[in-house]
Amino acid sequence: MDKKSGLKSIMKKNDCPDKQGNGGAKKNLKFVGVNGGYETTSSEDSTGEEDQDEVEEVDSSEPEVEQGEESETAQEEAAATGEQGDGVQAEVAEGSKEPDVAQAATRPQEEQPASELVDKNFMAACHFLKDRMAEVAAPNKEMRQVLMVLYQEWFRVSSQKESQAETVTLYLREVGYHTPTLLRYIVNLADGNGNMALHYSVSHSNFSVVKLLIDTGLCEVDHQNKAGYTAIMLAALTAAESPEDMEVAQQLLRMGKINARASQSGQTALMLAVSHGRTMMVQVLLDCGADVNIQDRDGSTALMCACEHGHTEIVKILLDRPECDISLTDKDAHTALSVAMKASHSEIVELLKARADPATVTDPTAQL
Repeated sequence: MDKKSGLKSIMKKNDCPDKQGNGGAKKNLKFVGVNGGYETTSSEDSTGEEDQDEVEEVDSSEPEVEQGEESETAQEEAAATGEQGDGVQAEVAEGSKEPDVAQAATRPQEEQPASELVDKNFMAACHFLKDRMAEVAAPNKEMRQVLMVLYQEWFRVSSQKESQAETVTLYLREVGYHTPTLLRYIVNLADGNGNMALHYSVSHSNFSVVKLLIDTGLCEVDHQNKAGYTAIMLAALTAAESPEDMEVAQQLLRMGKINARASQSGQTALMLAVSHGRTMMVQVLLDCGADVNIQDRDGSTALMCACEHGHTEIVKILLDRPECDISLTDKDAHTALSVAMKASHSEIVELLKARADPATVTDPTAQL
């Protein structure tokens, strides 16, 4: 039996709505911007009740992964939806080879029973796809079915809050050993909302899985989802609970463009960390090369964000940077000092006055 007919046989045998997406449920993987703060919750498995992947974009700059409850009507009206299997983000040249180091890192041990633990439909889909990458851009019905199997199983294994590093390791090893040319493609699969496994594992603070993904050396860490956020931006919002987690977060920060701006708001990872009061992460971002003076689309800087929210310790950290320019103004001609005064954060006002040139603070209320 050839691979093509073998795949058809497997998929026909297991053909059911919640498995193959034939009129049934798809994984409810949501990426939501919500006013009022960042809160990490899990994406859910396909249960036969959700109909499609969904991105919801509310008037806010804070990204959030939200659990599978139905959203408010106002949020649904702003949603941009997309199905898994369409708009593949990672490109793999047909017949291309991954680096030898990646293959070696994912080669199963001789006694490893991975083939018994990895979903057979998933591996059948990999074998079907490896020599047909040119068909992915304009998939026919059969290719769409194969991609659906691939997407659903990969996101089920890698992108849940409860995803286990050991299981993800088995999948990476099996793909790297049997279909090595697909390893980059699998690692960088993006769902209909533009979210990769890296986005989800970072949002869940599942740093053991994050490390597996970035250690392949193949992960596109600067990829922005449809809401405009990279995994690095999301890492800025996490509260790493252990030195090991923080080490992985630092590894990720050093791998990509730490000063990249979110496509919608123009905010950087540093601004997100500042606005959410992530003091330790602010220090780490600065140590990794974050630019303290970048301005978002409204002209605000990280310092202005800290002044507005009253994060005194973060203001001190930012002012300790000699390059921190407190004279910058936003689009409304406000400086960090005028922002702090308007918000009545007196301690921050004194810190800024102490740092400023006396000639610039003779009449700070004039800027209000």
